[in-house]
Amino acid sequence: MTSPLPAPSPASVHDLVAPAPVVPVVVVSDVADAVPLARALVAGGLPAIEVTLRTPAAPAAIRAIAAEVPSAVVGAGTVITPEQVSACTAAGARFLVSPGWTDELLAAMRGSGLPFLPGVSTTSEVVALLERGVRDMKFFPAQAAGGTAYLRSLAGPLPQARFCPTGGIGPANAPEYLALPNVGCVGGSWMVPADAVAAGDWARIEELARAAAGLRDAGGTCR
Repeated sequence: MTSPLPAPSPASVHDLVAPAPVVPVVVVSDVADAVPLARALVAGGLPAIEVTLRTPAAPAAIRAIAAEVPSAVVGAGTVITPEQVSACTAAGARFLVSPGWTDELLAAMRGSGLPFLPGVSTTSEVVALLERGVRDMKFFPAQAAGGTAYLRSLAGPLPQARFCPTGGIGPANAPEYLALPNVGCVGGSWMVPADAVAAGDWARIEELARAAAGLRDAGGTCR
């Protein structure tokens, strides 16, 4: 594989989502839920929202949130193709998140002009991204790939890398991740339980979001 010359990333996702320590990872099945869900998350103190491309409704959900909830910072998650990069950018996504990366996908994300988080789970992947000028990464699946112990081990030899761990993270272990020097924020879905979304219980989601936003005071800080 030929490595492209290193180039600076667009503005950091960590800087973009800095107002809160947690990025909600949202699956939207019904576009009608997108706007009230986003409003509840923003009201609870979580303005950065990652809408995953796991359902056909996702692009329309991103477009609706971008158009109707200006206080939200809506991004696209589970981005795995250049075509998805183009579609999400056109829909109004303000950042991109992938579970992994290739040079082709990386070039498309960089070419979008949006902040992006390519996914990693090994040291070699981290080094390869640093070689390509990328410092901000998604660590996925966080718990399965080694959790806080693994990230703590990376902080010594690779202090320039910053991570947003996602996968297996909840209110009990999020503060431990947020306390690490190489973690800027965490991603999770515990504040958007499927039963609350199905019931349209936006008050409950707002309450859960407010508790998640308060995790900054439980030992972590978004850098």
